[in-house]
Amino acid sequence: MLLRSYAQQMSRFRAVLAVCCAVLVAMPLWAGARHTVLMDVLQVRELGQILHIEGLEFGATLDRDWLEGQGGPAWTQQVVRIYDPERIIEGIRAGLEPALEGDVLEDAIAFFASDLGSRIITLENSARRALAEPAVEEEARARFAALQGSSDPRISQINRMIDAGDLINRNVTSALNSNYNFLRALVDGNVYVMTDDEILSDVLSERDEITADTLNWLGAFMLLAYSPLSEDELNVYAEFSETPAGKALNAGLFAGFDPLYEDISYAIGRAMALNMAAEEL
Repeated sequence: MLLRSYAQQMSRFRAVLAVCCAVLVAMPLWAGARHTVLMDVLQVRELGQILHIEGLEFGATLDRDWLEGQGGPAWTQQVVRIYDPERIIEGIRAGLEPALEGDVLEDAIAFFASDLGSRIITLENSARRALAEPAVEEEARARFAALQGSSDPRISQINRMIDAGDLINRNVTSALNSNYNFLRALVDGNVYVMTDDEILSDVLSERDEITADTLNWLGAFMLLAYSPLSEDELNVYAEFSETPAGKALNAGLFAGFDPLYEDISYAIGRAMALNMAAEEL
């Protein structure tokens, strides 16, 4: 359902009063307030906490696999700072604000403020938490693999959403960029000696593997998250993903996540290099 933009109404009202300076000041403030509403209905603060925890788990994996478990409290504190939830939240907002304005902003708010939209976000966050458990992820991946390519109506709707958001290509590109920045940080930190072309070649050599893994993980995540929805409810969500608001929202999220995780990947790589150098002393 289309909602008239309150900001547009106020603009016309103030124009009648000829308070032009007030319009120039108030419009950005109002837009900021509406983006705050969008962040709230998308439960971005909760997502930031989820991604923070995922970052801590990734840091523990790096400690185990690269630092032989010798990172200690100093490494943990570095990881905590790098995956600061406020940094993540503001990074997401930085992508959403320029991508959604006017009607598409209001349409996105309207959808995710609805009972169905709110439930979808809750399900997505719950699924993301659940997939942190290896056994759950393995089962979810196996379930998607068994249904992939079938005529199952849920797979059809999931594929619609994947296609509408170009989710495979966007996620693969994001992963490659993050891997590039992590490896570049290790080179800058003298862990490896590689040219930029060699870094790029090494990263791109994993494209096919990352693409296949992305499709399987994304399908597993969506199938798990949306399993409580009826087919009609899932169809409504798929239809929203194909609207200008749905596409703008998706583009805005990637516009926020991509530079955020490029910076995070470089930061964690530099921290890793520093810790590896300290071990050698």
